[in-house]
Amino acid sequence: MISYEIFCKIRHYRDRDGLNKSQIAKALALDLRTVEKWLEKKQFQPRKSSSRPSKLDPFKSTVVMMLETHPYSARQVFQRIQEEGFTGGYTIVKDYVSRIRPRKSPAFLKLAFAPGECAQVDWGSFGSIAVGETRRRLSFFVMVMCYSRMMYLEFTVSQTMEHWLSCHQNALQFFGGVPKKIMIDNLKSAVIKRAVGQAPVFNQRYLDFADHYGFTIAPCGVAKGNEKGRVESGVGYIKKNFLAGLTMPALEALQRAGREWLSSIANQRIHGETRKKPADLFGEERLNPLPSQEYDCATITQMRASSQFRIALDSNRYSVPAEYANCKLAVKIYPDRLCIYEKNKLVARHRRSYDRYQDFEDPDHPKELLAQRRKAHNQQILKRFLSLSTKAQAYYQKLEDRRMNPFAHIRKIVALSEIYGPEAVSRAIDDAFTFAAFSCEYIANILEQRAKVKKEPAALHLSRKEDLLELEVAEPNLELYKL
Repeated sequence: MISYEIFCKIRHYRDRDGLNKSQIAKALALDLRTVEKWLEKKQFQPRKSSSRPSKLDPFKSTVVMMLETHPYSARQVFQRIQEEGFTGGYTIVKDYVSRIRPRKSPAFLKLAFAPGECAQVDWGSFGSIAVGETRRRLSFFVMVMCYSRMMYLEFTVSQTMEHWLSCHQNALQFFGGVPKKIMIDNLKSAVIKRAVGQAPVFNQRYLDFADHYGFTIAPCGVAKGNEKGRVESGVGYIKKNFLAGLTMPALEALQRAGREWLSSIANQRIHGETRKKPADLFGEERLNPLPSQEYDCATITQMRASSQFRIALDSNRYSVPAEYANCKLAVKIYPDRLCIYEKNKLVARHRRSYDRYQDFEDPDHPKELLAQRRKAHNQQILKRFLSLSTKAQAYYQKLEDRRMNPFAHIRKIVALSEIYGPEAVSRAIDDAFTFAAFSCEYIANILEQRAKVKKEPAALHLSRKEDLLELEVAEPNLELYKL
């Protein structure tokens, strides 16, 4: 049976919009046979009530009394009235119980807060966002001042302890003060253990943070998220008003857009409960001053560097100085950076990445390893040079006396030994002592000159007639020899 309103819609879709019966059934989520039935009727005909008596009629007053005294189930009611003589089926009893059972909706106390008395915090999630070559779940932290409804919003791609504390710290700086207490849900970043009737066991880091800023932690009851309804409403408002339909930009751009939305819309709107702007009511908040020093929100963990002098965090690798390879180091993890310590000495610092499978190396970190390898390589070259000649040690000393960088000459001389052979280089070093020529250029020149092939003299060929040996020579005067 359909209502008169549905009947009118069926006729309207057919007569005005020109829809067929299948389209009407789909638009109104009705069975096709129901639509066919009512399209054939010219006017609405409500179902006539049946005057036939029911087997349940004598027992209806008993059922009503039972439900008023205790919330019995339909099955229990059916069993009880069977004992009193009911012979009908279970279905009629179940339908009657569901129709007359009083509807019970939970009632909640309306909480009131004085200015500066309390703030409420919570996490929200909304899909994912691109970070480099990967995607991360998008989370957002919300803090709402309970009196003024002034709101703080910060987007993150993680809900770990360092983000939890850092978002708190940023929110308190945004408000310019600290409320007397902060209401939270029973998440592990704040409450380690919570049982009904027992005092909550707080996370020690969060408890230290609360002591530093001077507020009291007020956790909701177990399964009582409604107790922090102001921030729950704030999370829903952010999703509907700011995030719904938004094309997700980069995280930094989303962060800036969120701050602009807070200042121009969220905290400037007329709030539905207070009927005032949160920014105007915020002036009445009485917050405690912020401490002079910020709390160190870092998470500290011990990690061992690999043989490639790297530490791994969240599928990324970060370098440390090469001399700390395979060493156990302390890593302070902030939302935006990593600080790596060997005891109390800061040995490395990196910008934290939320991409995946990336390798980040500081150009200074492999220098020590490269220097060690270079030194070992130089020792091998020096050893080869000294083995070339008995005068190699003396030649090296002369190079040191006359040259700023004798090792550069030694490398070239060793390279020449691979081209011309050790014996030729040894003879060249001996000759260089004779000429007092101390340089790789002199050695190279000697080797080059000796390597030149000297051609045998060829026969003299004369091509011109006047060049022939038919020469007229004057007769010599021999009188000189008669003396």
